[in-house]
Amino acid sequence: MLIIITFFLCHWFLSLFFQTFFLHRYASHKMFKMNIFWERTFYFMTFFFQGSSFLNPRAYAIMHRMHHAYSDTEKDPHSPHFIKDIWGLMMKTKDIYLSYRKFKTEPEPEFRDRYPTWDFVDRFGDLWITRIFFIAFYIAFYIAFAPYWWLYLLLPIHFLMGPIHGAIVNWCGHKYGYSNFDNGDHSKNTLPLDFLMLGELFQNNHHKKPNDVNFAKRWFELDPTYPVIKLMHALRIIKLRKV
Repeated sequence: MLIIITFFLCHWFLSLFFQTFFLHRYASHKMFKMNIFWERTFYFMTFFFQGSSFLNPRAYAIMHRMHHAYSDTEKDPHSPHFIKDIWGLMMKTKDIYLSYRKFKTEPEPEFRDRYPTWDFVDRFGDLWITRIFFIAFYIAFYIAFAPYWWLYLLLPIHFLMGPIHGAIVNWCGHKYGYSNFDNGDHSKNTLPLDFLMLGELFQNNHHKKPNDVNFAKRWFELDPTYPVIKLMHALRIIKLRKV
């Protein structure tokens, strides 16, 4: 059972790390710069660790910028205040995401920008055969190492890891918790879940200062991703923007 729990936690936190580090803080907000070698490295790692639920960086970034511009209004692509449940939130987000992923909808002028793209990975990662391969790998791993049937209940989370992370952040981060700032929306800081989401649930702090790489603002708040980013900056893997 320890092998399965370890595998699940590794998939959870590695997928989440690259979502917050690459898709959110880099692709969406450009909080730091990196050269093309490191951009492609982290691009591939985002694809690899998200696996069957790989999220296209361009489509993700467009939606996220819309979320900040229209936070908790009817034009927000994923506000929980206009949808009855978290499943409905995921379905609405999926539809808008696919419209940008497949270039069926052109973003408004203020959301057009140079987003990181890699045509090969974008196309390969979006193929059904690729997603099915990852799903088959997760199932095979559980068949090999899961000693109890109830552990198989974790498999759907593996299949939809990226969207599940997004749904938790957008639902809980705009409904439950406390506020340090009056941002004119419903953004919240959701303790104690922030640690499990690597700082992503400091939504109220983040909406106050969307370009600040450290999502924690008070003495008892900790953004676990921030020290990793500082270390990468010190090692010159990335170069932080001055805010």
